[in-house]
Amino acid sequence: MKRVYVNEEWCLGCHLCEYNCAFANSGMKYMTDALKGKKIFPRIHVEGKDKISFAVSCRHCTDPICVKSCIAGAISQKDGVVKIDKNKCVGCLTCVLVCPYGALSAGENGIMQKCELCLENSCGEPACVLGCPNRAIVYEERGEEK
Repeated sequence: MKRVYVNEEWCLGCHLCEYNCAFANSGMKYMTDALKGKKIFPRIHVEGKDKISFAVSCRHCTDPICVKSCIAGAISQKDGVVKIDKNKCVGCLTCVLVCPYGALSAGENGIMQKCELCLENSCGEPACVLGCPNRAIVYEERGEEK
């Protein structure tokens, strides 16, 4: 299965992946309408210290502990993609506590969100990948992950 991978050595820490992600998931037609003057809620986050930076997003684990631990049954996995049903999520943050990668976060309304590979709102590749100027974020198939 194709997943989002990060090549840390190429990450500039520019946060463009975050902006492209927030825009792609906003449902709006223009980036300025979606993001200008507003707090953004991306599903990918750039972390870093000193001269090293990297993007953190859902790894779509083969045996995801977030699915098992969701008390509301809001997180499921289908065809390898881990998704959140926003209508079921109660915002308890259990998934945030159990994710070993720090890939989940609260969205604008306190409902959990995470990368869902832009399968519902993209033109073939996740928005973070398309918006990365240095190709530090790629969407490809690699060896199996846990």
